Amino acid sequence: MSDQPQMSSEEPSTSETTQLLRAWADGDRGALEQLTPRVYRTLRRIAGYQMQQERAGDSMQATALVHEAYLELIDVTNVNWQHRAHFFAVSAQIMRHILLDRARRRVAAKRGGTAERVNLDELPDLSGDRARELIALEDALNALSEKDSRKARVVELRFFGGLSVEETAEVLEVSPETVMRDWKFARSWLQAELSSNG
Repeated sequence: MSDQPQMSSEEPSTSETTQLLRAWADGDRGALEQLTPRVYRTLRRIAGYQMQQERAGDSMQATALVHEAYLELIDVTNVNWQHRAHFFAVSAQIMRHILLDRARRRVAAKRGGTAERVNLDELPDLSGDRARELIALEDALNALSEKDSRKARVVELRFFGGLSVEETAEVLEVSPETVMRDWKFARSWLQAELSSNG
């Protein structure tokens, strides 16, 4: 995951972004207008990371994913934005659900088939069997969440959101070492789960 989007280098200071997030949450629409250009580039990188395995012309483009996620984000209410990493984690979760919904529609349109193994080192595209792989991964992730929700969150943030170890630790309020332990365990557990069901 060395090519994950990094959020720290090109973002304005965390305090400014966090202040705007909190003002937006309090109903200040002007804050949303100021916030949008500050976070768009990072949202685009997260979407690009999630879409990197997509085939050209085969599915949604990263820009369209950002716009669809943004439309959902602006309707989010009652969120106490703790910091920008929290915002990007929620954004990544929304993008994940958009892609999962697309995968489910694609599989339903093709009417069946069996899931293949998923490589947790690369993101699946949404063509053919890869859509089924994404659904199988979602099912396995839900099973992991029932056993250990934090480990499932680590996978969601790192695999789907492209967050670094440090950013994931910030969102979950744990140490980077804990994130690495959870990541290692979760990857092994999910691979075993996917292998047994594939």
